[in-house]
Amino acid sequence: MAKSANQKIKLLALLEILRQKSDEQHPLTIARLIELLDGYGVSAERKSLYDDMEVLRTFGYDVVAVKSKQTGYYLGERQFSLPELKVLAGAVESSRFITKKKSEELIGKLSEDAGEYSARNIKRQVHISNRVKSMNESIYYYVDDIHTAIASDVRIRFLYFYLNEKKEKVYRRDGAVHEVSPFALVWSDENYYLIAYDDTYKALRHYRVDKMQSLSVTDLPREGKELYEKSDVSDYSQSVFGMFGGEKHAVTLRVENRLAGVMLDRFGTDTLLSPDGEGHFLLRVRVTVSPTFFGWVFGFGEGVEILSPAEVRADFCAHAEKSMLSYRK
Repeated sequence: MAKSANQKIKLLALLEILRQKSDEQHPLTIARLIELLDGYGVSAERKSLYDDMEVLRTFGYDVVAVKSKQTGYYLGERQFSLPELKVLAGAVESSRFITKKKSEELIGKLSEDAGEYSARNIKRQVHISNRVKSMNESIYYYVDDIHTAIASDVRIRFLYFYLNEKKEKVYRRDGAVHEVSPFALVWSDENYYLIAYDDTYKALRHYRVDKMQSLSVTDLPREGKELYEKSDVSDYSQSVFGMFGGEKHAVTLRVENRLAGVMLDRFGTDTLLSPDGEGHFLLRVRVTVSPTFFGWVFGFGEGVEILSPAEVRADFCAHAEKSMLSYRK
């Protein structure tokens, strides 16, 4: 048989067919493979396909032969297993910082890697819900730009905003451009935050990536390296509640034993828990004291008590009383 004009793509087409059209429950016979290759404009003989299967195996692809009345072939081990793809698809769907549109695109690409039949399985189990998701489509690319700036040891510029009661953008610093030295991206409370050195404040600060706009990478060298190297990013993430700013304090908490797991999840399993009577333990941690931290403590009711420092305890009481006054009115 004369070779077709597309014969050079034969192995690539065969691999794509096996990847998309086959799995353990759907092996492809030689006759079916010849038919599908014809759709790519590639003619094939039975014997040549046996040789092609061996070439793919030699190159490392897990081409499995199923012996029966008609031997069938499928692509076994893939880059990602089906359970792994389901976990990844679920993570994409549940992520707040990825917009609904981008979530659908990413899950579609993940599904393609699984093949035609497994893709249906993934899409049936993953639903893009009406949960709160970012409306900032640019965040997907900003994350990449920030990684590029960190790797290139240069600063970035951006506008920073929040939404007012009319859902309008209000720009921080009256719309002035923020120029900072990026050092790390942190995932906290379902949002992406940038930890960067801000020369204006001579300090490390954090910014929500989905609240950035018009981000650009400069060619100016980063500043604040010494300060960043002295800091502990994981400790920073654990101590800053909801990424709200405030003063950092070493706080002693008296906690009911039933909440030990919650505390270890929040502050890490290396955190020291000192027994305090039968039903409680003491926990000493460094936290950024903010209304969000007080709200976190308040949520445990009598289960968590701030013992020290005295000023933090007093501030907590004042915050709670102020909240109660608004309800009494």
